[in-house]
Amino acid sequence: MTKRTLGSTGIEVSPIMLGGNVFGWTIDEKQSFAVLDRFVDRGYNFIDTADMYSSWVPGNKGGESETIIGNWFKKTGKRESVVLATKLGNPMGEGKKGLSAVYMKEAVEASLTRLQTDYIDLYQAHIDDADTSLTETLRAFDDLVKEGKVRAIGASNYSGDRLRESEEISRREGIARYQTLQPHYNLYHRAEYEHDLAPVVAEFSLGVVPYFALASGFLSGKYKTAADAEKAKRAGMLGKYFDDRGMKILAALAKVSKETGAKQASIALAWLLSRPNILAPIASATSTEQLEDLFAATELELTPEQLKELSEASVY
Repeated sequence: MTKRTLGSTGIEVSPIMLGGNVFGWTIDEKQSFAVLDRFVDRGYNFIDTADMYSSWVPGNKGGESETIIGNWFKKTGKRESVVLATKLGNPMGEGKKGLSAVYMKEAVEASLTRLQTDYIDLYQAHIDDADTSLTETLRAFDDLVKEGKVRAIGASNYSGDRLRESEEISRREGIARYQTLQPHYNLYHRAEYEHDLAPVVAEFSLGVVPYFALASGFLSGKYKTAADAEKAKRAGMLGKYFDDRGMKILAALAKVSKETGAKQASIALAWLLSRPNILAPIASATSTEQLEDLFAATELELTPEQLKELSEASVY
């Protein structure tokens, strides 16, 4: 496993980013600790979460994932072994959302408290805020960097136009710039990123950390049919993938899996890692066993023919 550099920061990160959305949702604190321990003990260090995780679970209010990670830091003392990324901007209760300077100061303090740390390595705008100027948001991020509370900043769910405008503002103002982009991108969901965002990413040398890298588990090989997916906790998210194109993708993954002996999840992640400007795909794991497929992806070298086959099967 060869580490990569996060933008122009000099921060070295593992080529897989562990998704923290499952902490406090599909796995409890004890299970989360086991996954985190295994991930870091194998030399991987890039972990992603968000303040709102997992507010969609009945009885939760947001902050559960950050709290679990913070408790893990306290128990293990492994904070310095981790490049920690979290996000803000999505709703966290009445009046608690967006990217205004006032709210950002409140949100970062809440995240730092839950995470039991005094700094965040990568602080990301979770979603664009049309009600706040990009200049205000970027200046607020810049203040957090100067205060030492944040080391680098990133954007998620931005359009290409807004991403480009953000870069232009940062350059003009001489303030912190987005080092990363977190878009929805995987072997099935390609068009939006490749048409709108990839050109901007290439122009400004952003590191890309794609979410839903395994399409909510669809690309993992765990679900062969729509009927299989109906039994999953993410059933509502999986059904849309089982169209003709989705089945072609699964067939290509199965073929390459047979050729390489690798799991389909590893192959789907390796395909992403082969794409330009990809820093580290985000993938979640609900057990230490599932982590092995993520680790294997970083060592898997697909042939040009296999990469072409996967790309052609997923053509849009």
